[in-house]
Amino acid sequence: MTPREAILRISDSMNASVIGQQTVVERILVALLANGHLLMEGLPGVAKTRSIKTLSRLIESDFSRVQFTPDLLPSDVTGSDIYREQTGTFDFQPGPIFGNLVLGDEINRAPAKVQAALLEAMEERQVTVAGKTHRLPDLFLVLATQNPIEQEGTYPLPEAQMDRFLLYVHVPYPDPANEAAILRLVRGEKAGTAAEPPPPVPQQLIFDARKEVNAVHVADAAEQYIVDLITATRHPERFGDDLAKWIRLGASPRGTIALDAASRAHAWLHGQDFVSPENIRAVAPACLAHRIHLSYQAEAAGKTRTEVVDALLEKVVAV
Repeated sequence: MTPREAILRISDSMNASVIGQQTVVERILVALLANGHLLMEGLPGVAKTRSIKTLSRLIESDFSRVQFTPDLLPSDVTGSDIYREQTGTFDFQPGPIFGNLVLGDEINRAPAKVQAALLEAMEERQVTVAGKTHRLPDLFLVLATQNPIEQEGTYPLPEAQMDRFLLYVHVPYPDPANEAAILRLVRGEKAGTAAEPPPPVPQQLIFDARKEVNAVHVADAAEQYIVDLITATRHPERFGDDLAKWIRLGASPRGTIALDAASRAHAWLHGQDFVSPENIRAVAPACLAHRIHLSYQAEAAGKTRTEVVDALLEKVVAV
């Protein structure tokens, strides 16, 4: 099996299990291929948790889940040293962050210290406890979820910490036709008649796919388009009064890096060996929506970050 065949098989199986969320599935795979992390926001019951649990069954991996609550401690995520009375020594007990695929459920319910510990591990790919550093697995993807409607007892992620996520994905409700298909799928699972998932894909094929993604060519014109988009978020006044009123702060250089990595992964997923402007536009909302800061005027007008990025894409033209 080639790396492409393996990823396409994962894609088909995920779309069969997470019905009506093709865009969400594609962006999860983009994050996997680009070796980044994903922040998913959506109302309860729209298959955020099901998405990564399905992915974990399709890849040879250790899946771990952290249900964030206000009383959680950083060591509950990263792990801690445990004293062994029999030997008189301290042994490190890894926390759930040491899984390959880590679900951070309702990350905005965790206090700031826990969020910081998680995001530091995501960025550094290691955990330091009692002066000793423990490396995280080579295959390491965090999919964090948050509920946008319940704000009581929550700790919203600071903007600088949201920047650590490669992609932000809003998960919408499925349409009526897909809702009926979901009913039939769940009935089949409960009755034991649902199709068995294919054998899990070895991790090495994921690493081989990443090498191919890194080899995808980015021409000077495509590179300039990426830079132009990022620059436009920082100087929106050059692209009309509306954007100038809506955007308070633009994307950091992490946004440039994320847009480059995600567009290469998107191009590879679609069988291309080069990045086109269409690939860049396809991933731009997921790469930039959580990296721009909206003004009070935009919020008062009911504008979402994704809508502002869409407006930006209409103004900035590829060379």
